[in-house]
Amino acid sequence: MTEQDQTPAAKDDDLTSVKPAESELLVVTGMSGAGRSTAANALEDHGWYVIENLPPQMLGTLAELVSRMPAALPKLAVVVDVRGKALFADIRESLNALSAAGVSYRVLFLDASDDTLVRRFEQGRRPHPLQEDGRILDGIGAERILLAEMKSQAEMVLDTSVMNVHELASAVTELFSETGPVVLSLTVMSFGFKYGLPVDANYVADVRFIPNPHWIPALRPLTGQDAAVSDFVLKDNGAADFVDRFVHALEPVFDGYRRENKHYATIAVGCTGGKHRSVAVAIELAKRLSQLPRVTTSIRHRDLGRE
Repeated sequence: MTEQDQTPAAKDDDLTSVKPAESELLVVTGMSGAGRSTAANALEDHGWYVIENLPPQMLGTLAELVSRMPAALPKLAVVVDVRGKALFADIRESLNALSAAGVSYRVLFLDASDDTLVRRFEQGRRPHPLQEDGRILDGIGAERILLAEMKSQAEMVLDTSVMNVHELASAVTELFSETGPVVLSLTVMSFGFKYGLPVDANYVADVRFIPNPHWIPALRPLTGQDAAVSDFVLKDNGAADFVDRFVHALEPVFDGYRRENKHYATIAVGCTGGKHRSVAVAIELAKRLSQLPRVTTSIRHRDLGRE
């Protein structure tokens, strides 16, 4: 009996909680100006072999090479974008071919608001690759149409609108530098509905059913990070019961994420302005979710301070 034959068979739970031994293939794409180069640099810093601006038609050839020598390239990231224009139109066909050949991969999609992208292009004094003789916004609109299907099918979507390069690098590091057991990294984000829904949220919880501390003069200048506001929000009004039930409802979702090799999700909690209720509930929710096995949480207050 060989040493391999003596190895105990892996349990089904182990198969969903431990990273596969074969190479990892990550496809990085998204809007021009959303931070693909920063993400690529962060991946390189953590041992990924990164290939930028690869024509999608070469994905199959590259994946075949990697499958033959997984030890040589255990972590491979491929950055594809619209600079290839006509070539990029075939990316879905190329990815479907990978799936048909049994090659597993993940897609990281980087996005940002139109205003943010315009500002970044203006600061860099570079034209958008698809604007041709039009405006930057024309190029952004054309790119959104071209990338719509990719975004809808991506396992991970990062909205970099309010991130600087260091914050984006940290987010990528948190997602892809871990080893050993697969950890589900959750971002719990508070936000204000009056500023719009977060574009990268996997789940949105509306906590506007809780009485608003804004109408209590002593609490109005405070935020959900202050104990007085947190106590007001969580002690009564059904908020604690809501958090309990929401965490319970999310547990089978997270199990499914692990089975599908999904490592990142954003849970958004919204109130009117993103200052009191959503902040307090997001903090409590992150605390509760971090107690689940193989889950890490980080908190982001998107609209705190905007008033």
